[in-house]
Amino acid sequence: MIPNTAKADGVEEEPRFAATLAKMGLGPLQRAALTQLQLNVGRLCNQACQHCHVDAGPKRTEIMTWDTIAKILEWAEQARIKQVDLTGGAPELNPHFRKLVDSFIQLRVSVTSRCNLTVLFEPHQEDLAAWYAERGVRLVCSLPCYSKSNVDAQRGNGVFAKSVRALRVLNSVGYGIDAMLPLELVYNPLGASLPPPQEALEAEYRRRLFDEFGIHFTRLLTLTNLPINRFSHFLDRIGQRQSYQQLLLDNFNLATVANLMCRHLISVDWQGRVYDCDFNQMLSIPMSGASPHYLWDIDVGALQGAPIAVGEHCFGCTAGSGSSCGGALI
Repeated sequence: MIPNTAKADGVEEEPRFAATLAKMGLGPLQRAALTQLQLNVGRLCNQACQHCHVDAGPKRTEIMTWDTIAKILEWAEQARIKQVDLTGGAPELNPHFRKLVDSFIQLRVSVTSRCNLTVLFEPHQEDLAAWYAERGVRLVCSLPCYSKSNVDAQRGNGVFAKSVRALRVLNSVGYGIDAMLPLELVYNPLGASLPPPQEALEAEYRRRLFDEFGIHFTRLLTLTNLPINRFSHFLDRIGQRQSYQQLLLDNFNLATVANLMCRHLISVDWQGRVYDCDFNQMLSIPMSGASPHYLWDIDVGALQGAPIAVGEHCFGCTAGSGSSCGGALI
């Protein structure tokens, strides 16, 4: 069991995660070469999921403006960014979303969009699946289980049925079938537990989704829920915050550290401010622990080897098989 962070003379010692790495001879967590830009283009969403660490929902008003997008595009071109990951909220609900995607494609940047599936049935999104397919955008789509009861419990009544409809629409335009149109699904545990092994769960997803609905997909990504925002409130309601945090601590896996997503991406919020990862963004922990600054202030050449801001939540990415926006780490 990893010991608690102590305080001496009222001053908190270094974060427990940093202390754990130091104890195991890894020293401070540092950046590797930058390979990806992750943009949160706004917190507006047509859903309000129980596990959402972004606290996204239909009433959120934070939306990335075109002025901010233009500055990001200019920086990305100068920095020769090759991959961009667009998230939200539901990123498609940003009024500039389609122009943003086309602008990145013109820069020869590979685009990933994190789609919640049900957004395909929102007003003015009727052509979204075909629009995505025409551009070859990689889709990472939330489907936290293959059963109706579990999905609806986590995401709201009727969400599973709409998600199945959306997946069929995406299959109809080639997603999950054509190798050039990857369709990746995301699993989140329903409660205070770690995800099961990714490979075995993917096989079960394939069997259930194809046998029951005729659905194809490319691969499954398993994500650990981090105790941030809405999921943190859920843990408080069921009285499992401390036990869940201890679960993460007890399952710390040193082998995951080399592949942590914070080592190779920059997370950018709807205002253009930068963070070491999406989770740090939601906790308002600026990149490398510095004062908040903007993407266009960053010298990409100075990033490699820079320190990464860490905290208690980092144990969520290093528990068990590890977790990142790309699924399990080992």
